[in-house]
Amino acid sequence: MHPYVTIAVRAARAAGNIQLRHLDRLDTLTVSAKQARDFVSEVDQAAEAEIVRVIRRAYPDHAILGEETGRHGEAEVEWVVDPLDGTTNYLHGFPQFAVSIAVRRRGRLEVGVVYHPVLQELFVAVRGSGATLNDRRIRVSRRTHLEEALIGTGLPYLPHHDFDGYLKALREVMRHTAGVRRAGAAALDLAYVAAGRLDGFWEYGLKAWDIAAGVLLIQEAGGLVSDPAGADGYMDSGDVVCGNPKIQPQLLELIRRGRAA
Repeated sequence: MHPYVTIAVRAARAAGNIQLRHLDRLDTLTVSAKQARDFVSEVDQAAEAEIVRVIRRAYPDHAILGEETGRHGEAEVEWVVDPLDGTTNYLHGFPQFAVSIAVRRRGRLEVGVVYHPVLQELFVAVRGSGATLNDRRIRVSRRTHLEEALIGTGLPYLPHHDFDGYLKALREVMRHTAGVRRAGAAALDLAYVAAGRLDGFWEYGLKAWDIAAGVLLIQEAGGLVSDPAGADGYMDSGDVVCGNPKIQPQLLELIRRGRAA
């Protein structure tokens, strides 16, 4: 096993255990709003602190970019951490949330881990070595036609996002696919594309910690990832469109057509 994977898995499981320990007392948690409809709880903070502790013990000189505490250090190797993706789900007891940890070397993704503690599902990708779910190899789906495709999405919720344009794209996708799902945890949505549970996914305005691990999972599982223009600017813009090699280009075209309507 790649040494970074060992540490990422250890950190993800530790953070997931913190999440599970607090699930039966959600009403006692301290919660604050970072901005409208964007919450942080003491569980997010405790989980990130534990992840940072595990990484620091193994790699004290590596940089860490965490959702809750920002950037720790500067180095060739950077760990990109979302300690609790799907916080709103978590705070409502809705069991769709995850830990997401990725490793970048000189800006290139090398390792990605997404852990769903409720189901104890561990998704792992290593550049050049494929993607797995609980140690079994996964691949993106083989569906070729949009009318058979199940597509995931996330609703834009910040004021500067083009909500009207998104709704136009959503209408177009709903008209031409088997269905659209919005589960509220982008890291898991991307992992589900890698595992073939979703045929495609798109969302705007995500952050690096939301998508870094999931992007590598999809690529190593044989899928395609781009921004809405079909380019590779998604890590900077946070606007991502992904899917299996047949569905992703068709999904791109639907989104473009819808937004232009």
